[in-house]
Amino acid sequence: MAIGEPMLHLMCGKIASGKSTLAEELGSQAGHVKIAEDDWLAVLFADQMTSISDYVRCSTKLQQIMGAHVAQLLNAGISVVLDFPANTVPQRAWMREIIDQTGVEHQLHFFDIPDHICIERLHNRNALGEHPFTATEEQFALISKHFVPPKDEEGFHVVKYEV
Repeated sequence: MAIGEPMLHLMCGKIASGKSTLAEELGSQAGHVKIAEDDWLAVLFADQMTSISDYVRCSTKLQQIMGAHVAQLLNAGISVVLDFPANTVPQRAWMREIIDQTGVEHQLHFFDIPDHICIERLHNRNALGEHPFTATEEQFALISKHFVPPKDEEGFHVVKYEV
């Protein structure tokens, strides 16, 4: 990647797999801005989210405005770290639209981390109380049922992280 060319960083992985930690690191680089779904959802919709269907509804609303915003940043030459989950085919299709619209380079950071490690990290994260949302092991299991790893035919440049 040449200096000054914008890059779109995408995050894929189960809860507490390391997505936001990497997003924070990438977002601190010069010329990068991090946009975190959890931060926006916590401020705008926290009182409206009590189920997965609530999350999908609120996340979809956020995507409707955020897609154009991310495209504008990329077109302005700013690299974007999109700390939104790229965990399902529809979520990645939304992200693919941004890539196709802007023509920018991208990396899909895929965290292929075993569940038991994610759960241990989740407990640690919950104990610290610094994350906008806490999740239980039951919620982890429920949400993880919807996780679909990226496939080659989706056309992403995947960077895979394993333990």
